[in-house]
Amino acid sequence: MKKLIVLLALCVSSFAQKFTIDQVMSSPFPNQLVAAKKAARVVWVLNDHGASNLWIAEGPDWRGHQLTSYHGDNGMPLAAVAITPDGKTILFARGSETNGEGLIANPTTQVKQPKQQVWAVDVDKEDSNGERIPRLIGEMGCGFEGCEDIKISPDGLSVLWTAKHKIWIASVDGSKPVRELNQIRGDNAQAQWSPDGKHIAFVTDRGDHSFIAVYDFEPERVRYVAPSVDRDELPRWSPDGKQLLFIRHNGAEQRVTLIPLHPDPWSIYVSDDAATAEHPNAREIWRSTNTLAGSLPWHVEECLHFMAGGIIVFNSEEDGRSHLYSISASASAAKKDKTTLLTPGEFDVEESTASADDTEVIYTSNQWTSNGKDGDRNDEDRRHLWRVKSTGGKPVVVTRGETIEWSPVDSGDGKDIFCIGSSATVPSTAYRITAKGREMLAPQSIPRDFPSADLVIPKQVIFKAADGTTIHGQLFVPKGHTSAGPAIIHTHGGPPRQMMLGFHYSYYYYNAYAANQYLANLGYVVLSVNYRLGIMYGRAFRRVANGGARGGAEYQDVLAGAKYLQSLPIVDAKRIGLWGGSYGGYLTAMGLARNSDIFKAGVDFHGVHDWSAIRAFRWDSSLTSPDAQAASALALKSSPNFNLAGWKSPVLFIHGDDDRNVPFTETTNLIQHLRKQNVEFEQLIFPDEIHDFLLWKDWVAGYRAMGDFFQRKLK
Repeated sequence: MKKLIVLLALCVSSFAQKFTIDQVMSSPFPNQLVAAKKAARVVWVLNDHGASNLWIAEGPDWRGHQLTSYHGDNGMPLAAVAITPDGKTILFARGSETNGEGLIANPTTQVKQPKQQVWAVDVDKEDSNGERIPRLIGEMGCGFEGCEDIKISPDGLSVLWTAKHKIWIASVDGSKPVRELNQIRGDNAQAQWSPDGKHIAFVTDRGDHSFIAVYDFEPERVRYVAPSVDRDELPRWSPDGKQLLFIRHNGAEQRVTLIPLHPDPWSIYVSDDAATAEHPNAREIWRSTNTLAGSLPWHVEECLHFMAGGIIVFNSEEDGRSHLYSISASASAAKKDKTTLLTPGEFDVEESTASADDTEVIYTSNQWTSNGKDGDRNDEDRRHLWRVKSTGGKPVVVTRGETIEWSPVDSGDGKDIFCIGSSATVPSTAYRITAKGREMLAPQSIPRDFPSADLVIPKQVIFKAADGTTIHGQLFVPKGHTSAGPAIIHTHGGPPRQMMLGFHYSYYYYNAYAANQYLANLGYVVLSVNYRLGIMYGRAFRRVANGGARGGAEYQDVLAGAKYLQSLPIVDAKRIGLWGGSYGGYLTAMGLARNSDIFKAGVDFHGVHDWSAIRAFRWDSSLTSPDAQAASALALKSSPNFNLAGWKSPVLFIHGDDDRNVPFTETTNLIQHLRKQNVEFEQLIFPDEIHDFLLWKDWVAGYRAMGDFFQRKLK
């Protein structure tokens, strides 16, 4: 009889699980979408089971196909994709950034260290086998994320990139060797070609301050633009090349208190003689208030544009939300010239791009209503595309519906808009926006056996934390689930992130969304909590005075999520677990340390466990600050390690030991404490793997281990 019961149980379990973790993570992840300025071509990257390759689509049919032929789960991502104006050559970086030892990530444990390099591939040149073979342009080796900044000259003949704190230049066709652009001191980056290709504006960071510098080819020299003791960054040339804008905010200050939040006021400056004067001047055209609301927005780089007609577009959170504004380059901050609000409403703008003719801005937002009444509130947890003229006027919706869109680009002739998009059940892929809606550029890139039909459509849920803060979440309910069963809370990393009602635009959270679908497929009710400190719900929600190392206020949002789950008849309140990665790992550990009575098991991916041991995660300031000791004590009190005596529930730790974001020692140290308390723990360690796992198989192994762990501890 027992044997029959076991067989029946196995049959029920097999029937309930519709797909494997491999299947739900089988669709390639697209990113790096770019368009040629003078040709009907767009290019993007697809990471397919760990092999990243370029894909291309051309007008008029816009049928995408693979361009390069890299194979295997190789741990060598492609980044900084750029295309020449004529669309004939594509340049890209291959390989990861360096760690503190100056080494490229080596998750496949090759005997010889891999390299990060700049490559070029000619679209119209094939070898005898019909393949396009990339050619090596030069070495890279960046020491920080995002430094792989490739910029092609307006004539398409030369290319710049940042590596080893310097700017390097080479010819696109390889006819001239790579050389350092200049040898001035500082951390040099953010290079921008002038429209005529005769000058390069860039930032040289000197530690406590930074300058805008201009490199001239003839005569060869470097000039500084209005140098000061402050931090100048993000240079942008005007379309005619006669003016240069940049932003300025305060330089470093010592002995600043650590616990209170401090404003980071900023200004927009314009130089009228950056292309000509030996000592260029600059004037302030706009200045923020000296308040927390007036602080430099977290994503200002994605929203700063010098448009046609001398119009500058930027974003500000002065009114509590991230909105786009425009102002004339001839304005004067002293006279308080008025700005034009381009995107009014209770929503946030996240990213934007200029149209081909530099007269409009195409942007992404989570706008859900135009008058506070109509519209789909679910769009608060999605992204759609909009466009608005730089001079003002009513924004025009480009995409809408139960979908998500991001990374918009305008075609060179301005006739088409392209983007990457997804939905709750359709994985991310590249699209062309037509009058009929979204048109996939490469539908063949989505596996035929991808389990879209078996995925659940998460429901937007809104609940209150103990202090009254409104919290959003996405609720995944297994199909056919009606009786009380186990549930799991998920918390994202960042923390300036937002999980959405569909596949995410970030590779890390694209995978996390798939993992939540997998857990629902195993029979768990899953609640992904968008806790405070996250984005898209306003500046006050994102910048919390007692959040993180200053008090961990966001943990009450996790508790509120647990309380919400406990109120559902389909949840067994005695079988709730939680998982998360990075900052989500921190909140997972917080739950297990503070509330093992609620959370019966947890999976902690590379989480932070002791803020007081990680200054870089708390704040960037001197230990000579007057409240340094109090801040350190508060940081520890805001950490899981402060409440270890209450940790009773089992936990699975997953971490790569070449993590460049969260020190591996955070997991090493915590495990020693849990051993002393005889707390049950398991570990899955990936040698030579980084924070955002480079190998597809490591993501799959991690999520498979998580599912197995919860099955053993909660089922």
